[in-house]
Amino acid sequence: MIDLEKHLPKKCGFDPKKIVVTPGQPIALAKDFETDYTGTYKAKKDAEADLATNVQRLADQQDLLYASDTYSVLILFQALDAAGKDGTIKHVMSGVNPQGCQVQSFKVPSTEELDHDYLWRTTRSLPRRGQIGIFNRSYYEEVLVTRIHPEIIGHEHLPPKLDKKNIWKQRFEDINNFERYLTNNGTVILKFFLNVSKAEQKKRFLKRIEEKEKNWKFSASDIRERQFWSQYINAYEQVFIHTSTPWAPWFVIPADHKWFTRLCVSQVIVAALKSLDLHYPTVPTSKAEELEKAKQELLSEK
Repeated sequence: MIDLEKHLPKKCGFDPKKIVVTPGQPIALAKDFETDYTGTYKAKKDAEADLATNVQRLADQQDLLYASDTYSVLILFQALDAAGKDGTIKHVMSGVNPQGCQVQSFKVPSTEELDHDYLWRTTRSLPRRGQIGIFNRSYYEEVLVTRIHPEIIGHEHLPPKLDKKNIWKQRFEDINNFERYLTNNGTVILKFFLNVSKAEQKKRFLKRIEEKEKNWKFSASDIRERQFWSQYINAYEQVFIHTSTPWAPWFVIPADHKWFTRLCVSQVIVAALKSLDLHYPTVPTSKAEELEKAKQELLSEK
């Protein structure tokens, strides 16, 4: 498990214990995680200044990640509607080299995807060594939206003998084993849940309706899904309890203040990369001699 307290800056601005789901511990989102927490930050401008610093640190770490070609990083974002996933990805990853980073959004499964196991469509989008992969929603939808709308399971062509009474437990075990397999093979998994309050979601929905330039962001389905708020919260709690593991813990990020959300996510990503203790590859003696020869040839040109 990433030792956040060891790799976060000494004055990171928040208590790491307030955002990590401790493996094996029962939780209640409303009681254990504040949606409006901002740590020691009182002003948006201070957080934005530190975010800018982290954007540069992330760019530097990405360069090392690519050069070392040993690890990959998989960043998962899950949230209820209007929590700020898109904006967080845009701001936090603004400094990375696009050649070493890919973002994949997962929506309603296609016919082809439904003809495979539920992990197939995400597995084929996993990042290569040296790369950062970002999943905007992920395979966790298969234990979230399918739990709220069980009729979806009927479209997945599952074997008739499958024990549907224990399907969620089975899928939690599948996901834990899958993530352990990935980490054993060099993939660092960072799982973020952007924790927005119901009141803040309402404000953001109204803004999308009232401001014409934001109308495109609004969908009537958002209001329909809002009716299942408590069911989604319960489903997320079950996800965190059963799939926050030492090798892939969940981070519950306060999302009522977007500026703090972005800062918090950036701090965790940079800390995770620093924990890998990455270095540029050492050039062997034969290569060094070749480089010196090339240098002399260039210097001797007229």
